[in-house]
Amino acid sequence: MPAGVTWPQYLKMLSATIVSMLAGAEVVHQYYKPDLSVPETPPKPGELKTELLGLQPKKGNPPSS
Repeated sequence: MPAGVTWPQYLKMLSATIVSMLAGAEVVHQYYKPDLSVPETPPKPGELKTELLGLQPKKGNPPSS
């Protein structure tokens, strides 16, 4: 018996864990709506630009010293 529980209890916990993991992944994908498309030609090195929007200074606010 794995983890000191009976097989039916173990299988119930395992199935509940897997179902909750899949449900959580679905919720995250529905919330963030990721772009899962694959371009036909990959970008050349240095061509792909990514930005961290949370780390950019806000416009109109002077930098604090």
